[in-house]
Amino acid sequence: MDYFLNFAKGDYVHGKRPDGCILCKLTRGDTDVSNLIVFCTARFGVSVNLYPFNPGHLLIFSLRHTEDLRTLSDEEQTELWQLRNYLLDMLDSVYQPHAYNVGVNMGLAAGASISHLHEHIIPRYPNEIGIPELMGGKRVLVEDPRKTCERLKSYYEDLPFSIRST
Repeated sequence: MDYFLNFAKGDYVHGKRPDGCILCKLTRGDTDVSNLIVFCTARFGVSVNLYPFNPGHLLIFSLRHTEDLRTLSDEEQTELWQLRNYLLDMLDSVYQPHAYNVGVNMGLAAGASISHLHEHIIPRYPNEIGIPELMGGKRVLVEDPRKTCERLKSYYEDLPFSIRST
């Protein structure tokens, strides 16, 4: 199994990053950002986190640039809810986690390192290191995010929405 050491997140947050919005670049298919998109719906993209806390750490992001949950339309809110539930079922099937952290960091002071609305889904397991330790710079061995992306791309079951090509 391929593994990835999660120690470059600090370099990413504090170091040189591509110009412009990373998630907008990802949506456009720009080659200066890593493409770990699992799939896109009409309104949202689903990507494996480049610096995952655990295998299966996903980001759901709006395909239109926005930074605030309150700007989502009723249709977008409904699709986001359906998509989140679908992804939790997908991760249950593929990774069998024991719990989840699900959340949005709106703004730099809240911990957002990307100024584009995105929600994290982080599978959690017993006896693992916690998020505070990860943010403190501990090194953690997790599945290579490219392998995670491949695994999840091969799983689609009873989608409540249509997938657009990526």
